[in-house]
Amino acid sequence: MNVPENIKEALKQLPDTPGVYMHKDSLGNVIYVGKAISLRNRVRQYFQSSRNMDPKVRSMVSQISEFEYITVDSEMEALILECNLIKKHRPKYNILLRDDKSYPYIKVTNEEWPRVIKTRNVRKDGGSYFGPYSDAGSVNRIVDLLNSSFALKRCSAVAFPQGFRPCLNYHINQCRGICTGSVSREEYDEAVAGAVDFLRGHSAPLISTIKKRMKEASDRLDYEEAAEYRDYIAAAEALNETQRVVLHHSNEADIIVRVGKDDKATDSFAVFSVREGKLVERETFSMDMSSSIDSDSKSILEAFINQHYSRVPDVPREIIVAQLPSGSAVLEQYLSEISAHSVKILKPERGEKKALLKLALNDAAVLAETIDRKAKAAAERRDELGREIWDVLCAMGAESGPYDGRQFRAEAYDISNTNGIDTVGAMVVYEGLKADKQSYRKFRVRTVEGQDDYASMREVLSRRFLRVFSGDDKFAVLPDIIFMDGGKGHVTTALEVTEATGFDIPVVGMVKDDHHRTRGLIVRRPDGEEWIEITLADKPLLYKYIGTMQEEVHRFAITYHRKLRSKKLEHSVLDEIEGIGPKRRKALLAAFGSVKEIKKIATGSKTGSDAGIADGPVERLARVDGMDRRAAEKVIAFFKNR
Repeated sequence: MNVPENIKEALKQLPDTPGVYMHKDSLGNVIYVGKAISLRNRVRQYFQSSRNMDPKVRSMVSQISEFEYITVDSEMEALILECNLIKKHRPKYNILLRDDKSYPYIKVTNEEWPRVIKTRNVRKDGGSYFGPYSDAGSVNRIVDLLNSSFALKRCSAVAFPQGFRPCLNYHINQCRGICTGSVSREEYDEAVAGAVDFLRGHSAPLISTIKKRMKEASDRLDYEEAAEYRDYIAAAEALNETQRVVLHHSNEADIIVRVGKDDKATDSFAVFSVREGKLVERETFSMDMSSSIDSDSKSILEAFINQHYSRVPDVPREIIVAQLPSGSAVLEQYLSEISAHSVKILKPERGEKKALLKLALNDAAVLAETIDRKAKAAAERRDELGREIWDVLCAMGAESGPYDGRQFRAEAYDISNTNGIDTVGAMVVYEGLKADKQSYRKFRVRTVEGQDDYASMREVLSRRFLRVFSGDDKFAVLPDIIFMDGGKGHVTTALEVTEATGFDIPVVGMVKDDHHRTRGLIVRRPDGEEWIEITLADKPLLYKYIGTMQEEVHRFAITYHRKLRSKKLEHSVLDEIEGIGPKRRKALLAAFGSVKEIKKIATGSKTGSDAGIADGPVERLARVDGMDRRAAEKVIAFFKNR
């Protein structure tokens, strides 16, 4: 197998430790995520002889331009991290579960009488969540063990009227019988605290008790009961393995570590992102310190945090660091103001956050050895793409001479509608190889009736370029080249707009074949007479770049169109109900979230969220602000008739 030099060099640096690896194509897209007990052994296998490889694996390997890896401490951590990364990147060559279920958690509910239950959904509801766990069977056994050992409430009932009959669990001494009114608050809280203590890792007392029961059952020759206790012990040991790629009590956080060798100053940082309690991503950033007079590590960290979070839309509530930056209190205040929520910068001394920071520091030590090599490979890809775009510009007469090394800013456009209704336009922006998502723009077409893509595109482009003259900073930066998702008609429309607004910007059409695959590029020469179709057979990087851009602009356009259409449908259905005006419609949607939920309530369809609700549909609808019984009855009649 012919292995590129940059990959050969990277293979030499692979550690013999557990971890997760990510294969990337020439555009930097993650095409496969895998886990390994030994990164060195597993990743090298892909680049040995392809003679006995599965055809799909051979196809995937042929597209690998680079790989990344994240080191962890155990196979279990690798398993959880692999799951999180697959969900985030949805790589082409991984098996993707369509219903996208997550790993199970054990939850102690935030109720008057808390319960211990299994769940796959983590919500901000005040409950305590433990996990995630990879073995659902062990979770089931532990939930059963805790409920039995501490005789906790299992039913979802929240009210116990006169004459309420206890369930079977009470009669077989598996529940304390909250419903009987004979259980004290202190007694029950103590039992719940015991279960929580077990879930936090203090399992020795309960396991010791179970072992005694197992021996007693064995001595009585009751091997079936002894086997049940044995399974409880095995489940407890499985759940006790710490999974430090998860923060149980922090919903979102970033871990920031400097990347470097020995004690030398470095201009690189790694940011590990935790979202919904899970480690989902690692990104590296470089700081240009060529002219800086600051060499203090705390000042450098302060500068990075300040500049990085002033440019990103998502500032987490916690930033975890190995050393506090200079002026951390002022920095926290600044970040809290720009994000509209409290932001804390923490240097953890113990617990799961300390463990996760240690994981990040260990990984950064390995990462330091690959940063220069990756930067060199990325620069080579950027230059290659720039050269291929330059060749296109030269072929259409827009440029001449040798490639000058520049990186191109490109804009692409697409139109989306349903039979000419709710027409929208989308603009996506790429800086070199990377999408500049902050510069994306969407347009709702106002002047075109019916299905007329050319007229719709003319309006979208005109509004985009006229905004430059109005001084709108969001549109101030002009592209070096425009890519139109279409042929001659779309290119002509774009050229008419750029010429009318006085901008000399090259326009290229992205044409597809009969199988809806990118065929090539179509351009018009400056004389306005000759059309040229440029094949992409000898431009593999540009071919992938064009395909990615087409998919992205189409996705962005159709997502906006669907959002508008869905909003319009929801409003129009409620508007058909007599007595439901804009205020009541808004109140109903605010109370129940969607027309679908309102319909479920009106027609008496039970959902999981209805557990413990004694009120009927009329009462629930009538309680909404601005509603009354008469209006509620009309809503119910409307949906039942439909």
